[in-house]
Amino acid sequence: MTDRLMSKAATMEIPIHGNGDSRRLAAEDDGLEQDLQQVMVSGPNLNETSIVSGGYGGTAEGIIPTSAIKSSFAPSHPPRGPLISPSPSAAARMGSQGDHDSGSSLHHQPHPGPAGDEAATRGVAVEKFDIVKKWGINTYKCTKQLISERFGRGSRTVDLELETQIELLRDTKRKYECVLGLARALTSHFYSLVQTQHALADAFSDLSQKSPELQEEFGYNAETQKLLCKNGETLLGAVNFFVSSINTLVNKTMEDTLMTVKQYETARLEYDAYRTDLEEVNLGPRDAGTLCRLEAAQASFHAHRAKYEKLRADVAVKLKFLEENKVKVMHKQLLLFHNAISAYFAGNQTQLEQTLKQFNVRLKSPGADKPSWLEEQ
Repeated sequence: MTDRLMSKAATMEIPIHGNGDSRRLAAEDDGLEQDLQQVMVSGPNLNETSIVSGGYGGTAEGIIPTSAIKSSFAPSHPPRGPLISPSPSAAARMGSQGDHDSGSSLHHQPHPGPAGDEAATRGVAVEKFDIVKKWGINTYKCTKQLISERFGRGSRTVDLELETQIELLRDTKRKYECVLGLARALTSHFYSLVQTQHALADAFSDLSQKSPELQEEFGYNAETQKLLCKNGETLLGAVNFFVSSINTLVNKTMEDTLMTVKQYETARLEYDAYRTDLEEVNLGPRDAGTLCRLEAAQASFHAHRAKYEKLRADVAVKLKFLEENKVKVMHKQLLLFHNAISAYFAGNQTQLEQTLKQFNVRLKSPGADKPSWLEEQ
């Protein structure tokens, strides 16, 4: 080894004279740089070198070959041997190689997987689960409160004045539905009577032409039935208008108010359920868990109380307007029905027609169901 170092030193101490070749010297410098780089690359890595027990002349089992060191060397760990600064050309080559490696590593960086889609799906699932959970808790509390009220174990909030008005409305609706059914039956039967009178008038008119000896008698009866048929159609127009108005009052106006009443009753049940739940939590021990439950119960109780009070005010307003509207509608319709029936059975055709004009009832002619070709243009 000493001879090798002396030969290397002798080689490095060759004097440069005028006859020397500069290209040869440059080649020798490049060779020296390559040797230095080889030393840096192939030098032992202290982190990966195992310690050999024993001194000089030990067994060869602990010796690590150079090829194994090169194969196990990672570029990310620089050698920890003696620091030898490379020449500028070698440093440039190493820098360009490092840039290429870093660029290739950035180019081959794996793209992120469908983690965002999974997170969004998980968020939607959690939201739906929370909705179902809240619905289940609310249904359980309301069912428990309803059963308690049915068996007389739980208390319920009662507004006596409002409850009386609601029961009166339901009773009125049942009675108006009965009147509506009877008026429809009257319309159906009277329509059959008018059709029979119309057929009878046609029969009398035909017989008056084919029976010369009874032509005058058949003619009188035919004219009478035609007049009754015309007045019957006028009365049918008034009764149909009466039925239509009662149907709108019962199945639209009253039904809309009763839908608000149903919402109010549901809100009342929820309010009592959460009020009972708050009372039960207040009776429990005051520990950390109970305090959290108490705050949540108070928040739910206040929210449902506000909803209950709002719907109670809405029901009171709708009941008031419904009563006023009912009085106006029924006053007009009952007067129309009375005047039309009286004029028809008294045989007063002029009074019957005036009654329909007074209440703006328009009769449909037999071909009025389909608009004329002038109206279609």
